Amino acid sequence: MQRSDSSAVDGAIMDGGWVDEELREIDLADKRLNRRLATILAQLAKSPSAGIPQACGNRSELTAAYRFFANPKTTFHKILKPHIRATCRRIEQQQKVILVQDTTEIDLTRPEQQVSGVGPLDRGSRRGFLLHPLLAFSAGGTPLGVVGAKLWKRVKRRPSTRTERKEQRRLKPLPQKESFRWVQAQRTADRLAQEHPATRFVTVADSEADFYEMLVESQRSENGADWIVRAGSERALGKGPTGRDESLHYVRDRLMASPVRFVRPLEIRARRAKIKVQKSPRKRARLARSGSSEVRATRVTLRGVARPGGKLPDLTVNAVLIREIAPPKGEVPVDWLLMTSLPIDSDAELEEVISTYCVRWLIEVYFRTLKTGCRLEKRRFRTGDRVQSCLAVYLIVTWRTLYVCHLGRECPKLSCEALFEPAEWKSVYYLTYDRLPKRGPPQLRTFIPLLAQFGGYVKQGKDSAPGPQSVWLAMQRLHDFARCWNAFGPESRKRRK
Repeated sequence: MQRSDSSAVDGAIMDGGWVDEELREIDLADKRLNRRLATILAQLAKSPSAGIPQACGNRSELTAAYRFFANPKTTFHKILKPHIRATCRRIEQQQKVILVQDTTEIDLTRPEQQVSGVGPLDRGSRRGFLLHPLLAFSAGGTPLGVVGAKLWKRVKRRPSTRTERKEQRRLKPLPQKESFRWVQAQRTADRLAQEHPATRFVTVADSEADFYEMLVESQRSENGADWIVRAGSERALGKGPTGRDESLHYVRDRLMASPVRFVRPLEIRARRAKIKVQKSPRKRARLARSGSSEVRATRVTLRGVARPGGKLPDLTVNAVLIREIAPPKGEVPVDWLLMTSLPIDSDAELEEVISTYCVRWLIEVYFRTLKTGCRLEKRRFRTGDRVQSCLAVYLIVTWRTLYVCHLGRECPKLSCEALFEPAEWKSVYYLTYDRLPKRGPPQLRTFIPLLAQFGGYVKQGKDSAPGPQSVWLAMQRLHDFARCWNAFGPESRKRRK
């Protein structure tokens, strides 16, 4: 079979039975639980924003769903395992896969009755879990699925001063720190790269992953994944193959002394500060704007840092600086300092580094879809273990929602029957045009906007495309459209005759 970056999945999933394909390797140690998971996944995927009672449809189905989530055999990792296997099958069809990792809070704070079995999220009263998934995307940004996830709760500790906490963190071994999750995800990526040698893997992480042990781990495996990490702090230069100019002590100094490789356009999204007074430039509110940025790149040797067990070795990495030119008055210039193992010799290679890092934003869209679209944090469970089981199902539902949204962009000429049942696409088309198409099922580039209009999407230009929110709202209505089509549509009358 010819491999292609434009094909996000293998042929088996490209039909109406996507749930069966996704759960092909399920094993919950009980066939009844296996069947029930398939039923629940199909129900929640058809109505992502609906509550569980509404998605299930009747009391018996609702009771069965809650019993499933309460069963000790239906753990977070067991439910997610078949989806991870299915994601690996989709990965096999790709020439390049971008693995993005990040952390988000699952806030389960309940003013009236707290959920048991969860931990503190901060030093205040908020409680819940922390989730750190590793998501796979095609080179074009189509989500392939989850390949790993860590879910944990914090333990409430006795009050201590800032100095005491800092000293405790300094002396604590890395495997006992929360930051070790970044290293674990990188090891998962290296393992995938070794298991799929025909596919090129690149891991992407934000500045929270910029600690020295993470950089050391990224270079440990010879046949592992390439990587990009956004720098979160200034790093000193060491003496290595790149040498060191005594007048240049830091990575940014070396980059600013290097020539501008090229200038590229810059589109900056609006941002709202989480709190009114925010000192960090990267967290302040800003308005959307267009501009341009200059790109510089060079190879540097980082000076190893001292740790309680000894000094870590110097590392040689490629560094890329993307800095906004002439920002508006009063605005902080956009400034990305990326460290990577990818080559930066040519302008095309440098552009690939930047475009690959830009895919990182899609994990933020994934989190938003999980929390706002699927409304995970609003599910009314009393215990944390049931929330974990439900979360595993909604991780798959979230992937499916984004997959439908993005596949229409990456494979626009694909038939819509690759993703939707005949009753689904026919009902949407008939509601829009009061007739069926003369030449069979429309292509995805035609059908996805038709579907999204039932979720509030309004086409504003030739290149505008539906976003995840309009798609998940429309998919909730799609289930009702299909049921009405089967019961009362033109084809139902023919069957009755």
